[in-house]
Amino acid sequence: MKIWIAVLMMAFAVGCSQAPPAATEAPKVASIGSIERLDPAFDRLVPAASTIEKLADGFDFIEGPIWRPEANGLWFSDVVGNVVRQWTPDGKVIEILRPGGYDKTDAPAGSFIGPNGAIADKDGAVLLCQHGNRRIVRISKDRKVTPYLEKFEGKRFNSPNDLVYRSDNSLYFTDPPYGLAKQDEDPAKEIKFNGVYRYANGKLQVLVKDLTRPNGIAFSPDEKTLYVANSDPARKIWMAYDVAANGEISSGRVFFDVTAQTADGLPDGMKVDSEGNLYCTGPGGIWVFSSAGKHLGTIKPPETPANCNWDADRTSLFITARKGLYRIKLGIAGKSELYQ
Repeated sequence: MKIWIAVLMMAFAVGCSQAPPAATEAPKVASIGSIERLDPAFDRLVPAASTIEKLADGFDFIEGPIWRPEANGLWFSDVVGNVVRQWTPDGKVIEILRPGGYDKTDAPAGSFIGPNGAIADKDGAVLLCQHGNRRIVRISKDRKVTPYLEKFEGKRFNSPNDLVYRSDNSLYFTDPPYGLAKQDEDPAKEIKFNGVYRYANGKLQVLVKDLTRPNGIAFSPDEKTLYVANSDPARKIWMAYDVAANGEISSGRVFFDVTAQTADGLPDGMKVDSEGNLYCTGPGGIWVFSSAGKHLGTIKPPETPANCNWDADRTSLFITARKGLYRIKLGIAGKSELYQ
């Protein structure tokens, strides 16, 4: 009996001496890339705790991210891969549309003939720019694809690139020549200039003819300013235009010039937050500007970004950067769009 008591007491002592297991912590997301802080105002937009995280990779050249609430996922274009894909928070990536921007198979390897910019349309649809097909198409909620805009004054577009809605339901978009094998020198080019257009009430008008490579496009929150990126290595600029109540634009001026920058990348896709700050893909990263044109800082993922867009609640920014998809949490909500 004494032996059993002794054994029980020893077991009790050993059990009491062992500490309870530590609580399991949620895995921390590893920060990659870097964030350059140039102005104290930047810390409100990109808090000190913000990190750049990689979500997926292995693509060719990705662009045109757009959140799709019905799928709880992000659609994004692969301009070289000629496919639209979808990423969901569980990490899965699936194909949505192939071919995504060019229906033929005669393009040289590496051509930028695939899909590009996209925007939410009414009734749960999406408007998608198609480089190789040289048009804008509408993808309905049931994934039916129909041509939306294809020609200006009877001539085929060059290769529509990016687009944005104004609150009056007018559509603004850019049309550089990237989808043409020889670009400006391509014999298939039917429009002499590379334009910025407005489509409203069934009427298509050209607003800008003097930019060599119009690309990303966005409105200020009050819609009194239209921003357009020019992705020409010889003139790497963002332009700003005054917007009249009737949608016409005037007083074009250089908002910011990065022609002297030697880092990889050109002015490309952009987004604006609810306070009017701009997040512009450009040389070496996403350049963040105040509405007054002050460079506040730069978000630098490990690959050169080409475009960006908001998540479901517009508090995180998705970044398409060459072969990788990235995300960063921000401190100011993004500007809401006409259709979500």
